[in-house]
Amino acid sequence: MSADLIRIVSRDSPMALAQVERVCAELAVLHPSTRTEVVPVKTTGDKWMGDLSAVEGKGAFTKEVDAALLAGEADLAVHCVKDIPADRPLPAGTAFAAFLRRDDIRDALIHPGGLSLDELPAGTRIGTSSVRRAAQLAASHPHLLCVPMRGNANRRLEKLAAGEADALLLAASGLERIGRPDVITEILSPEVMCPPIGAGVLALQCREGDSDLIDAVSGLGDPAAHRETTAERMFLHVLQGHCNSPIAGYAQVERNGDMSLRAKVFTSDGKTVLNAHEWAGALDPATLGTSVAVSLLRQGARELIDGIAH
Repeated sequence: MSADLIRIVSRDSPMALAQVERVCAELAVLHPSTRTEVVPVKTTGDKWMGDLSAVEGKGAFTKEVDAALLAGEADLAVHCVKDIPADRPLPAGTAFAAFLRRDDIRDALIHPGGLSLDELPAGTRIGTSSVRRAAQLAASHPHLLCVPMRGNANRRLEKLAAGEADALLLAASGLERIGRPDVITEILSPEVMCPPIGAGVLALQCREGDSDLIDAVSGLGDPAAHRETTAERMFLHVLQGHCNSPIAGYAQVERNGDMSLRAKVFTSDGKTVLNAHEWAGALDPATLGTSVAVSLLRQGARELIDGIAH
């Protein structure tokens, strides 16, 4: 990387490119003389419309981006933290340079008739391929039907309009990023729909030895997002959850610096739900993540996770 040009690699979906625009805008404020160039790549996860576990699960959205970084075709990658596998380390030679200020972590319901989740009649088809959402709906709203739906948010909105589902669940932050908050019928509280690990956080990843670049972009990092993400990813790492595991959770840093982590593990049918919620005060985030994972393991989380094919 030269000091005056940062090449940013990203998935080529509209949402991914909107995320890169945010990074470019924040960099322009921090370093007005630095130019940015976008290097878009198409990932396996974007090309493959079947079950993600058939193409290495979550890594399907990051593999090609990581390759471009390691090959020197780009200097910086922008990822949604929720897409980065936590059950294995980052690719050798790469490191996180910053976690950006966290966006909304909540899920949003989109229903063309304007009904809330609790008002949806029995048999309503909810378009989602998220095992986390499907398990929680099975637990809380067993009369609703989940129908598999992949594709970026724009594509899913098209499928909804075409009648492939009666309603959608999507990330509120994602709809904000693509400029479509107008379609949201209801924002679901984390108590109703617990978010995925890393929800609403964008990570900047670079090559390990690129100290100039790390110095240049570290100013974009948000300390609270860093602590929350570290706790959540350590939690998922200790649990060794895979992409078919219905696992949900979020850490929260309070104004006084105290942090808590709430997490859940489900069976796919939602009939079993394990819960943990711990406070860490100002403790090390990784310790909190480990402690919450151990609490769930004590309740039988290992058996639940290993009992789900992947």
